[in-house]
Amino acid sequence: MFKLADLQGNILRGYTNKPHVRYLILEVVERSAARRWLADSVSGRNGVPQITSGDWGEKKPDTCFNIGLTYEGLRALGTPSASLKMFPTEFVEGMTARAVKLGDVGRSAPENWPAPFNEPKRVHLIATIYAEKVEQLDVVQERALTDVKAFKLLDTREGYNFPGDVVHFGYRDNITQPRFEGVPDSQRHPDRQPKAPLGTVLLGHPTNLEGLTWRVPQPAELGHNGTFNAFRVLKQDVTGFEKYLDQAASYLLEHPQRDELLPPGAEEKIGQGLSIEGLSRPAALREIVAANLCGRWRDGTPLALSADAPDPNADLTDFDYVGVGDARCPHGAHIRRCNPRGGQIVQRIANNSRRLVRRGVPYGPPYDPANLYDPTKPGDGDEPERGLLGNFIGASLGAQFEAMSCDWLNLGLQDPRITGSNDPISGTNDPDTSWFDLPLKSGGKIRLPGFPEFVSTRGGAYTFLPSLKAIRFLGSL
Repeated sequence: MFKLADLQGNILRGYTNKPHVRYLILEVVERSAARRWLADSVSGRNGVPQITSGDWGEKKPDTCFNIGLTYEGLRALGTPSASLKMFPTEFVEGMTARAVKLGDVGRSAPENWPAPFNEPKRVHLIATIYAEKVEQLDVVQERALTDVKAFKLLDTREGYNFPGDVVHFGYRDNITQPRFEGVPDSQRHPDRQPKAPLGTVLLGHPTNLEGLTWRVPQPAELGHNGTFNAFRVLKQDVTGFEKYLDQAASYLLEHPQRDELLPPGAEEKIGQGLSIEGLSRPAALREIVAANLCGRWRDGTPLALSADAPDPNADLTDFDYVGVGDARCPHGAHIRRCNPRGGQIVQRIANNSRRLVRRGVPYGPPYDPANLYDPTKPGDGDEPERGLLGNFIGASLGAQFEAMSCDWLNLGLQDPRITGSNDPISGTNDPDTSWFDLPLKSGGKIRLPGFPEFVSTRGGAYTFLPSLKAIRFLGSL
């Protein structure tokens, strides 16, 4: 049985009108008080913020509030051991123990994560507040922490959606999400991908694999209609990314096939698409590289639909990796690795599967090339950290999030043409071994070498997003 009112609202619906987000990372102090807090959160009793459901009626709430529980959090609440044993291994072990599978090595390794993620057994509950203004975040946080016997605040993480849904690397983001069978479709854009079965994201429902459903922790009121979330704090080296685009443009200017990649005079059309007057040849090459690395021009235009220049009139979601689009969008591009759509890949059963609900918001100040950090200047201090607070939601952390992170992003196992390379933007890259192929109209390619690691992990946790019925159950233990 499926009712939007029984789901937490951040699973199937994005809070697009709430640009400010704050994560409260909490530790259970006293089990009985934490249970009372959970029971009160379903209806908003005793001042506790009310959990926002997937069905808020005609009027959108001023603020939205949702929670996720780690395995250690479920244990701290006294969840029956028989129920705990039914949760999947990757959730039980937690994100820290799964680091190698996720590519969290080197500077991304958990031993380099700051507090509180350096003590994962203390991270019990992550509460998320969404609001239009920062002042509203403060009010809800104060209400959430009134009962000091229930939880201890370990830390907060805060983000803000930039105007135009642009993220730090300069790309337009938040373009598309899976559409689900049986869920009212309010998509702004058409999408030729098939609607995903509810079991893609909710426990207890059919998946796109015939006869297979993910195990539901019992009792059913605990596990049914729940899902899992990989919460990630991802630091982004924007300065390094822009420097690499400079480096790649210089390399391409000297390449014998440069005119096939960028015919003379094509700079103007690219500039028009990006609303940049007088775009120089090096600057145009930078944008071509950026577009190929992502699979979209920085305005969001898919290369599968318009490979030669951005097209303001192109549909941002209604495309597939077949035919002309297959040839012109690099097989190793970021969005193609994350979601191969209906394109041919080695794991045929994975076409249009391993889909995830992705919710992300930037943190840190916007990148300003005119005001860069200079360590030689007195008083400049440290360069501010910037990145993405990401949520990757699905019914199976192992078969969806981890398989995507390992097999597709960091090994390229879905296509022999990219096997052995990592995702050029978010992969665990080493300049000595990394590479990326730019496709040419003739069918040839130009190989770009020397990718550094642009994204590093600064923390995270695997959480279970319980239904409202499950939150009542946990509150009544």
